[in-house]
Amino acid sequence: MSQTHNKVALVTGAGAGIGKAAAKALLQGGYRVVLAGRNLAKLEKAMIDIGGSAENCLAVTCDVGKPEEVKNLFKAVKEGFGRIDVLFNNAGMGAPAIPMEDLSYEQWMNVLNVNLSGAFLCSQEAIRMMKTQSPQGGRIINNGSISAHAPRPLSAPYTATKHAITGLTKTIALDGRPFNIACGQIDIGNAATEMTEPMAAGILQADQSVKAEPRMDVDHVGQAVLHMAQLPLESNILSMTIMATNMPFVGRG
Repeated sequence: MSQTHNKVALVTGAGAGIGKAAAKALLQGGYRVVLAGRNLAKLEKAMIDIGGSAENCLAVTCDVGKPEEVKNLFKAVKEGFGRIDVLFNNAGMGAPAIPMEDLSYEQWMNVLNVNLSGAFLCSQEAIRMMKTQSPQGGRIINNGSISAHAPRPLSAPYTATKHAITGLTKTIALDGRPFNIACGQIDIGNAATEMTEPMAAGILQADQSVKAEPRMDVDHVGQAVLHMAQLPLESNILSMTIMATNMPFVGRG
C-alpha cells in the first residue's frame, strides 16, 4: 500500500452514513480528511465522532450541485491542506418512491444536481488540483450503487444518475491517465444507515411484495473505500461491489 502520511482525502456527504464511515476509515488510515456537506453542525459532530481534530480534519459546508460552492470547497481544501490525493464523491439523494409519471421536474432535477452534477463538479475541481500539484496525480472514487446494475421499483431519477456515474467513472479513468489520476466506482448495497432503516422493516420488491432485507455494518463500506484509496496510483479498482451477503440482488426478483 502507498504511504498515506500527510495525504489528503475529501469526502462529500460526510455528515452521516456512508460518508461519515468513509471519513473515519480514511482518518484512521493516516489521511487528513475534509468533510463536506450541507449542514455544518452535522459535519462538526461527525468530525468529533470519528476522532478528528483541527490538525487532521476540516469541515466545510457545500451544496455539491452549485458550482460556486464547489469552487469554494476546493479553495478551502487547498488553503487548509495544500493538496488533494483522494476525492470520494459520496453525496447523494433519492426522489419520493412514486410512479415516474407523477414525479415533478423539480424532483427529477434535485436528484440529478446532487448525484450526477455534484460528482461532475467536484471531479472537475479535483482534477484541476491533481494536475497542477506536486507530486502530480490522485484518485477519485465515485459512489455508484447496486442500482447502477439493477433498479428498485419507483426509482427512476436515482437509478438514472447511478447508471450515469458509471459512464463518468470510466471517462475520468481514461482522461486522467496522462496526469496520474485514477478513478474507480464503489457500488454499495444495503449498508446500515439512517437512509436504509426502512429496509429492515420492509421494502417494496420487484414482484410488488414488501419484504425486510438484510443490511451490513456501514464500517465495512468505509474499509472498502480505504482499500481503494490506499492502492498505489499504478493500480486501480475500476469497479467494486460491496453488499449485504443475503440481500436480493444476485438472483431472480
